[in-house]
Amino acid sequence: MELVALRTFQTVVEEGGVLAASRKLNTVQSNVTTRIRRLEEELGVELFFRKGRGMELAPPGHVLLDYTRRMLLLERETSAAVRQVGEAAGELRVGSMETFAALHLPGALKSVRARHPGIELRVETDTSAALAAKVLEHRLDCAFIAGPVVHDELRFEELVVEELVQVSAHGADAAMLPLIIFREGCAYRTRALAWQRQIGHAVADVMEMGTLEGILGCVSVGLGWTLMPRRVVEQSSRAADLLIEQVPVEIGRVPTGMIHLRNTAPMTVLKTLGDAVRVGSAGG
Repeated sequence: MELVALRTFQTVVEEGGVLAASRKLNTVQSNVTTRIRRLEEELGVELFFRKGRGMELAPPGHVLLDYTRRMLLLERETSAAVRQVGEAAGELRVGSMETFAALHLPGALKSVRARHPGIELRVETDTSAALAAKVLEHRLDCAFIAGPVVHDELRFEELVVEELVQVSAHGADAAMLPLIIFREGCAYRTRALAWQRQIGHAVADVMEMGTLEGILGCVSVGLGWTLMPRRVVEQSSRAADLLIEQVPVEIGRVPTGMIHLRNTAPMTVLKTLGDAVRVGSAGG
């Protein structure tokens, strides 16, 4: 079995079909289809149930997916181990909460680029829960999420402690407005909902939004209130329109750091990235 075929198979599963996989892999659909068919012929099984234009993973496909992830992880670990004694090269896939990316990643990634010029950086944002799942599935090499994190397969390195604050528009009565938060899986969402229950706001409505700027924009014009890291609010272009109020330590103090798989070869670039975040935070 060729690694390119296994990588194609995994991409079809993760992207939900041949068309999406071909776009992800920057190739034509016929190449993806051919690789999957050859893989099935080599193994003597059908990996997918084909229903019209849809594809559903068959039982042999589930087994192969598990082994594929292990083999592709081993490939990345091998490359990482070799890179330790030579010129750094390859790809580093980094996940981050949107607020952390806005606040800490630009300077940290600049430091990584300067020290490891051969590394290609790929960054994506998502909720803490989704990012942890992607690390466990070997789809990310590391991720920056809100802690604490206790998991047998994940190592959590605390780098900064964020202070969450209540944010509303000047003159607005937060008790009479809905809470505006990120979607399910966000660690800040859990704390915001707990705070909403604790203070007994008259309005228990919740509005979900997918972006940091969207949330702060709506809050700044009095459409709702939120919990957000203090430094994110203070550095926002809308800071002048926003009122910041402290919340209790048990709600507001959020240890935040990097997660990666425990049983993987150590990568110097991860240490560089973590150290850069820590130094940047101390300097800020």
